[in-house]
Amino acid sequence: MKFIKHPNQQQKGQSLVELAVSFVVLLLLLGGAVDFGRAFFAFVAIRDAAQEGAVYGSLYPNDTNGIDFRIRHSSDTPIDMTNTSDVLINITKSCCQCKITVQVTYNFRSIMPLMNSIFGSGIFPIPATVTNTILSPNCN
Repeated sequence: MKFIKHPNQQQKGQSLVELAVSFVVLLLLLGGAVDFGRAFFAFVAIRDAAQEGAVYGSLYPNDTNGIDFRIRHSSDTPIDMTNTSDVLINITKSCCQCKITVQVTYNFRSIMPLMNSIFGSGIFPIPATVTNTILSPNCN
């Protein structure tokens, strides 16, 4: 008995390969979107922490320890602000312009495994800078 091959029988394997390739691409896009969402959520958290420190610094510009304390204890999710290796704080006071600038930088760690091979590192610094006017009576 001789079997006759149907013309559409060869294309069944081809569609499975196309599905596998497109599934990998879709998973990479989904992972990138999740990572971007995490990075944006982290940016919002450090921007709010910088704003909290700048507001406190506009009232008490000489209390750098208090400004640092307000920033580090403003939130613990999604970022642990008390982690001094991942969250860096820079406070700059401009006496001639009566301005205080607070910069908070977070070292964001990507969960995408391909980021290490594409960019050389899966760690990206995310900065947030807030400048406020010093409201205390003596600006020195």
